[in-house]
Amino acid sequence: MCQSFLFQTESASFIWLTSDNMHHQWLLLAACFWVIFMFMVASKFITLTFKDPDGYGAKQEPLILTAVTKVEEVPVPEGKHWPEEFQPTGKAFSGNLIHQPLVHMERLELLRNVCRDTTLRDLSHTTVSKFVLDRIFVCDKHKILFCQTPKVGNTQWKKVLIVLNGAFSSIEEIPENIVHDHEKNGLPRLSSFSDSEIKKRLNLYFKFFIVRDPFERLISAFKDKFVHNPRFEPWYRHEIAPGIIRKYRKNRTETKGLQFEDFVRYLGDPNHRWLDVQFGDHIIHWVTYVELCAPCEITYSVIGHHETLEDDAPYILKAAGIDHLVSYPTIPPGITVYNRTKVERYFSGISKRDIRRLYARFEAT
Repeated sequence: MCQSFLFQTESASFIWLTSDNMHHQWLLLAACFWVIFMFMVASKFITLTFKDPDGYGAKQEPLILTAVTKVEEVPVPEGKHWPEEFQPTGKAFSGNLIHQPLVHMERLELLRNVCRDTTLRDLSHTTVSKFVLDRIFVCDKHKILFCQTPKVGNTQWKKVLIVLNGAFSSIEEIPENIVHDHEKNGLPRLSSFSDSEIKKRLNLYFKFFIVRDPFERLISAFKDKFVHNPRFEPWYRHEIAPGIIRKYRKNRTETKGLQFEDFVRYLGDPNHRWLDVQFGDHIIHWVTYVELCAPCEITYSVIGHHETLEDDAPYILKAAGIDHLVSYPTIPPGITVYNRTKVERYFSGISKRDIRRLYARFEAT
């Protein structure tokens, strides 16, 4: 019985050992087939790669993931040439767009998307009226158009153009009272030209404007015109402010001057235009960028941001081909940084209804 048990045990052990050996052999065989299969795949991939003329062996072109700026071209009949002052300068990136920094391409692409958005059409489109053409200053010598958007550092850009136009030899020489005196500063407005001359300049010149967070810009306009008024422009306090108060102040017993709440209520009113007409060109300090510069109708070369002006100003000068002629005035530290605390403080006392109406007006800017 003991021998029988040992035989059975040995038989079972043999069977187990045999089975285990076969199992290892199958695993080894499967591993070999897997290695051979992977080698074949790798060989095929290598062969295809080196046969492909667009593969690693060919010269690779950079991939641009965003749309490039469409540059308008004016057809010139054969044998006919524009006068020298209308010759294209190539400064609108009509040559090689891949060298334009991605951030500026993204801004232009964002603008195009807004212009194509049918739900924003009433907010993003406007006619290129005299009001718009009055905002655009011309430098024929260097083929530049600058659209003025107040409260974003425009005074300094005007100084740059004044120097380029030759009225003064340096920015430091320009008296402050001359900068905004358009009869003395040597800055012609685009509206001063004939229709054909306007069209040629719009098609051929380098064009730019500067934007800023809309709500912070409105705060700056309110403080500059209705609180501090450093240039002593009495009509803002004595004519415009009373008009807004009469129409939009809820508490008629309040005797204080114009409050930010009154100002916001006026700007967010869908029927604000009847007051705008009364106020005339003074509204340029708070109307939208669309109303000022018509960016969906005019193809701008660059859109600068007030918040990144330290980087954008040198870029604009270089893109316009004038960086060797003039420099943007020194920017005081921190002056262009978005001040969220200030914005929240000013809007903390504004009703949600008035904020929503204000946003609805400035949504496309």
